[in-house]
Amino acid sequence: MNQTDRVYIYDTTLRDGTQAEGVSLSLEDKLMVAERLDQLGVDYIEGGYPLSNPKDKAFFKEIRRRGIKHAKIAAFGMTRRKGIKAVDDEGMQAMLASEAPVITIVGKSWDFHVKEVLRVSRKENCDMIADSVGLFAGRGLETVYDAEHFFDGYKANPEFALETLSAAAQAGASCLALCDTNGGSLPEFIAEAVSTVRARFPKVRLGIHCHNDSDLAAANSLAAVRQGARQVQGTINGIGERCGNADLTSIIPNLALKCGYACLAGDSLPKLTEVSRFVYEIANLSLRENQPFVGQAAFTHKGGMHVHAVRRDSRTYEHIDPAAVGNARRILISELAGASNVAVKTKAKFNLADDKELQRKVLTKVQELENAGYQFEAADASFELVVRRTLGGNWYRKFWELDHYRCTILQANSKRPTAEAIVKLCIGQEYFHTVAEGDGPVNALDAALRKALVEKYPAIAALKLKDFKVRIINPRAGTAAKVRVVIEFHDAVEGYFGTVGVDENIIHASWQALVEAIEFKLLNDAEKETT
Repeated sequence: MNQTDRVYIYDTTLRDGTQAEGVSLSLEDKLMVAERLDQLGVDYIEGGYPLSNPKDKAFFKEIRRRGIKHAKIAAFGMTRRKGIKAVDDEGMQAMLASEAPVITIVGKSWDFHVKEVLRVSRKENCDMIADSVGLFAGRGLETVYDAEHFFDGYKANPEFALETLSAAAQAGASCLALCDTNGGSLPEFIAEAVSTVRARFPKVRLGIHCHNDSDLAAANSLAAVRQGARQVQGTINGIGERCGNADLTSIIPNLALKCGYACLAGDSLPKLTEVSRFVYEIANLSLRENQPFVGQAAFTHKGGMHVHAVRRDSRTYEHIDPAAVGNARRILISELAGASNVAVKTKAKFNLADDKELQRKVLTKVQELENAGYQFEAADASFELVVRRTLGGNWYRKFWELDHYRCTILQANSKRPTAEAIVKLCIGQEYFHTVAEGDGPVNALDAALRKALVEKYPAIAALKLKDFKVRIINPRAGTAAKVRVVIEFHDAVEGYFGTVGVDENIIHASWQALVEAIEFKLLNDAEKETT
């Protein structure tokens, strides 16, 4: 393969990504993410700034024990301080002590920053760049120079911006990474500037590092590659300060599938969705459902006409095969659905493809429920129960009859309020009357319901509540508004699934969703036992 067809992926999730609001990774978190990035096949993993905190310093020591197979670990830092030799600068020493095989040095390329932030002469700024890069390159380390604010600097004073690159290149930088640090540049300007730099430095690899403040980081990165950049820096899911960094989960598949570049080691592109969701989970961030390529909705079809066409040929409404990036096609059920949606959605378990009457019957029921405020897009388990109840017969049965439930909240003095729930239900001829406390009313109800059922149905003990969402359907009704509760559960057998409940009473809406989760599990467990 010609090296011009290779684009090197430089991941900075563990450094730039952790500057995002609300993101804080422990040392073990960072090590686990690094392992996943290596499995994905990225070329560089930037671990952090060794001088900034003990955690980043420890990362470089611990990562050497983790058996990273492909990626090169990079330590990040700033140029030496003014008026001091590079070898005597504590930042330089910390990067050397990290023993990272790649060193990334960030320096100023905008004369405005040189004057107002560093408050040094232009010559001293270039000397700081050259001395810092030269220290590491002279010791045989691969050295990346991040030209901070390059595009703003190039717009303001192109000759000085290029002079800073010359200082780094002549000192031995193996890559000049051009940074759109404020994220305000447009693709055509990025392309023009990169083309100029490419002509000026034909023998040095160029990189691109974009921020997303104008929602153009991915487009700007691709524009730079088209003009000769062969290293792309970014983060998984685009996490980062302010509006984030260039999203590698979009850039990588565009480069590989649309532009024909090799950019991951091996055949690892199908791991992309898995890595994206792993990073969301480790960073304790909510998934962005409509995220291109890796989002849950990226290959989701709702309109009946679309579903009908996709059943004929997926290319009608999908730009790539979802499996290429490890994602999957989803068919949604909603009031916009047609009979085709029902046929596709029920094919695996109920196979209604040839029964138009039943398809319409199910669809009508879904439309009635959605008109009342239900949504089944994130509640596949509840949709399955709608189908089962509609089909009747052996497809659905009740496992208990509810006598009543009651929930109270106690606030005593200034203590934290507690919730208590009472559930009375009948299984066969036997009554179960249980009480349980919880952090809140839903937690208490969940505990009391399980306590009543677990003796007869012990499998429900493994059912875990993972997420709880509440949406007001008709806000103009004020405190009497109807609410929709969507609960996500996880079970070792069924995996992740969602249920939905709707009522003016948030507790009863939650009760509906809890009950449906348990019914869904018990019905599916019962079927598995008979097959």
